[in-house]
Amino acid sequence: MLLLLAEFLARFESSFSVFQYLTLRAILSVLTALMISFLVGPAMIRRLSVHQIGQPVRDDGPQSHIQKAGTPTMGGALLLVAITVTTLLWSDLTNHYVWVVLCVTLVFGLIGFIDDYKKLVLQDSRGLPAGSKYFWQSVAGLAAACVLYLTATSPAATQLLIPYFKDVSIGLGPWFIVLAYFVIVGSSNAVNLTDGLDGLAIMPTVMVAGALGIFAYASGHADFATYLKIPSLPGVGELVILCGAIVGAGLGFLWFNAYPAQVFMGDVGALSLGAALGALAVAVRQELILLVMGGLFVMETISVILQVASYKLTGRRIFRMAPLHHHFELKGWPEPRVIVRFWIITVILVLVGLASLKIR
Repeated sequence: MLLLLAEFLARFESSFSVFQYLTLRAILSVLTALMISFLVGPAMIRRLSVHQIGQPVRDDGPQSHIQKAGTPTMGGALLLVAITVTTLLWSDLTNHYVWVVLCVTLVFGLIGFIDDYKKLVLQDSRGLPAGSKYFWQSVAGLAAACVLYLTATSPAATQLLIPYFKDVSIGLGPWFIVLAYFVIVGSSNAVNLTDGLDGLAIMPTVMVAGALGIFAYASGHADFATYLKIPSLPGVGELVILCGAIVGAGLGFLWFNAYPAQVFMGDVGALSLGAALGALAVAVRQELILLVMGGLFVMETISVILQVASYKLTGRRIFRMAPLHHHFELKGWPEPRVIVRFWIITVILVLVGLASLKIR
């Protein structure tokens, strides 16, 4: 909306044309989302506390978590507010990429909200049944995948790019829909599994979103895309505004979520952020790079799969507790040490992913 206002004012004062630059609007989106988080956060936390929407804690988990019982959760709503308002203010609202990713984020957030509401407000320990949750995630993921496939304007928009190799890609055709679906739904649930310690999930999300913003900017700029030998995707550069909004909102949320957390994001935040990362990766054709940069989310998910499979097949557990971060806690690592070391791992993985822009 502010972009439209700037375009109108530029007719009378040429200096307003500076808002056409993606880089400036990306910076403003980070700052806007951060400011919204700071302004809305305290009031939202107080409201959650008043209504006693507190986090339950498992008895079989690390004993240090018992003191977290009752900490306000569903704070992911703060993230959605900051991301949505910022995106609407600073992006080009005629860009279909923006609407696809934003709608995916909000729909997955709604699914998470219903799950949290049933668990925490209605005191239904089951929350949203797993079958229903997965069904609606699938509907949203498939819808986004189909829209991106049907609106593709070039073969590059539906090819699977193989990173670290020059000019190597696979034409997917309709299989693009299948890949996009699994990336969006899988990413959503992977971030949700990682969200178990104070600040553990939000900072890697911020880093991966920022890196995907770099890919979006490069792919949306024909000259950069040609030089870097990545798909040139007209219009996808506008997603850097949404990436900036995630970065700003995430940093603002971390202000309240850092150890010891004043608020948890809940499923409403984790599911929506994970889906946003998946949709962004699909839009900029960097699904495999998302696996690299989001390696922490992958490790956490694999640890759960291995734990469940091992217990069902052999009756024995591989880890002391899954997801992986709880295993290290039960080994004696203090929670802040687990968090910071996992952040460091993500920094390394994001740099490895960004290196793919030049290593070909």
